[in-house]
Amino acid sequence: MKSIIPNALTALNLVLGVFAIISTLQQQFVYAAFFIVCAMIADGFDGRAARFFKVSSEFGKELDSLCDLVSFGVAPAILAYVFSLHELGYAGYGVAALFATCGALRLARFNVNTGIVKGYFMGLPIPAGGCVIATFILVGYKPEAWLFAVMVAIVGYLMVSTIRYPDFKGKGEKIRAIPAICTAVFAAFLLFTIKDATAWIFIPFIAYVLLGILNTLFSLFDTCTA
Repeated sequence: MKSIIPNALTALNLVLGVFAIISTLQQQFVYAAFFIVCAMIADGFDGRAARFFKVSSEFGKELDSLCDLVSFGVAPAILAYVFSLHELGYAGYGVAALFATCGALRLARFNVNTGIVKGYFMGLPIPAGGCVIATFILVGYKPEAWLFAVMVAIVGYLMVSTIRYPDFKGKGEKIRAIPAICTAVFAAFLLFTIKDATAWIFIPFIAYVLLGILNTLFSLFDTCTA
């Protein structure tokens, strides 16, 4: 019976992802973005609930991955396409499909590496990747379709890259001072630049993306100069 709670949270993640897709098809982009963010919150609690009740299982892990693919891979891809990528014709199809495919590969690699890679995430976690795309919609700025396509493709690449993203569990990947300061300055700049307080939710996601990139680059530099 205890397994019902974490599985219900996982199912809620899926439901919210479906709601995001439906909202997108109705041109309600803001609602779609918030549904994806709420799905991330549900996703964050299902694993904690499973560990709290000591009911972690392979079934739960597989269910979680399937739901994540819908909420953070497929839903953001459809949102990106309807929001802007459709202007590129078949190329827009490709970019949206690329993002969803990268999300699937990211989840597959995570499942295979569970218990092997500890202390950090190998590649941008798919919830963060999906939320970067979703919350960008809230900023209120619509770039040229090709530029938005580049952004979507880059986020997709980051999910399957070997860039190390901190898991903030107090061990593993060290967060270096300079990357942290640069990220904080960038976040502060966005905070003062973005006028709509609702759109501020975009800031922590894009800051996390930047932190992982800078931290990995400085780590490689330290290794080369050691």
